[in-house]
Amino acid sequence: MKIALIFPGVGERGFNTHPKAPEYNWINHGLCSLSACAKKEGHLVRLIDLRELSGWDAFKREIEAIRPQAVGITMMSVDFECAIEGARIVKSCDENIKVIIGGPHPSIAPDEVAAYPQVDYVVVGEGEAIFLKLLDEIEKGCARDKIVTGSHPDLDALPFIDRELFGCKESAIDTFLNRPFVTIVAGRGCIYNCSFCQPAERKIFGSRVRRRSVANVIGELNDLRDRLDFQSFMFHDDCLTEDAAWVREFCASYKKGGFKKPFICQSRADIICKNEDLVRLMKRAGLAMFLIGFESGNQRMLNLLRKGATVEANLRAARICKKYGIRIWANYMLGMPTETREEVMDTVAMIHAMKPYRLSPAFFTPHPGSDLYDYCVKNGLLLIKSYRDYARSCDSPKVKGVDYDFVRKAFENSKKRFLSVRLYRKFDFIKERRARPALRKFIKFLYGISK
Repeated sequence: MKIALIFPGVGERGFNTHPKAPEYNWINHGLCSLSACAKKEGHLVRLIDLRELSGWDAFKREIEAIRPQAVGITMMSVDFECAIEGARIVKSCDENIKVIIGGPHPSIAPDEVAAYPQVDYVVVGEGEAIFLKLLDEIEKGCARDKIVTGSHPDLDALPFIDRELFGCKESAIDTFLNRPFVTIVAGRGCIYNCSFCQPAERKIFGSRVRRRSVANVIGELNDLRDRLDFQSFMFHDDCLTEDAAWVREFCASYKKGGFKKPFICQSRADIICKNEDLVRLMKRAGLAMFLIGFESGNQRMLNLLRKGATVEANLRAARICKKYGIRIWANYMLGMPTETREEVMDTVAMIHAMKPYRLSPAFFTPHPGSDLYDYCVKNGLLLIKSYRDYARSCDSPKVKGVDYDFVRKAFENSKKRFLSVRLYRKFDFIKERRARPALRKFIKFLYGISK
């Protein structure tokens, strides 16, 4: 069958956004996995990435040129309207084309998506097996219920994802990561219970983390080294370090395999504090940066978020990273329900004390399927009026009672660059080995790196 996979990804930034920011130039692992599975069964697969198009007229021309028998569309909440409009245009080209929609939002609100007549099937959960089954049934002319539930596959049994679907071109998250840069998913799910995320993620991936074997991941890295000669990579897992035994085995296998390329991954402050030896081991293996969800510098807010960490743990984790020369990408939120001005400024003060390498602030956005979203609905706090409001930017208010003028000013305050950080990032750009030893020592002293 001829299949078109559609990445709507324009709900926040609009069309023609593909090259504008690194995170908007990453592949979608879900679609790449579907493509790999479909191609293995002999189907012909094409991608339509809305980020690369000029508008809906261009999208319609793509559909008319491909003439697919089925399309698969992934959907985040912020891309809801774009995904539905895409489905509508597909049906306007040929009403016999079957439209299959899956992804995070359909998994937590399947009835909402199924209510649209231009949608033929809604996939709940992981889609590889059920997608292939749907294609087989479509080809045979079989009928089934509109809402279908996927299964949790053995991740080692899946083929390596089809990166060629997106052209194998991913932008590095920062200048110190050389290209070709690639992203890897080693596992699915999260064992933690943050109120801004759960139980939505458990509805998609189940109650436990399912991780690929180290041998399987190393096998993919070997393949990527042979085909792309990758120079750096990122683990896209929600929290790679929650399984310390897996990480230790990976570090040993990575070094044994002759890999020396830097990598980055997400972690948590409490894990870093409890496993300093693991941090040291990862640094020796090639870890260059941790992306850490510090979220808040106020304990009451951390408790509301059910983060399972303390402000002191946040600060200590930052010190441990600095100790081993690991860059910090700090994720944090402002504008949470019931948050006071003083509590907002606690977070600003924490960020100033940490002096992270990179700042990634977000306006708190209640997402469907999370307990904090339900809390906002129950207490009449939700101000979101359209799906595009689920973007992490603050073009429109999210939560009642938040002084957004103050929060915006606090954001700008938190993002003020420090002399040491500016110098160190410039230092990265010109490459450390080219700097004189005295300059290298001075900049590392300013940045707070002891090794």
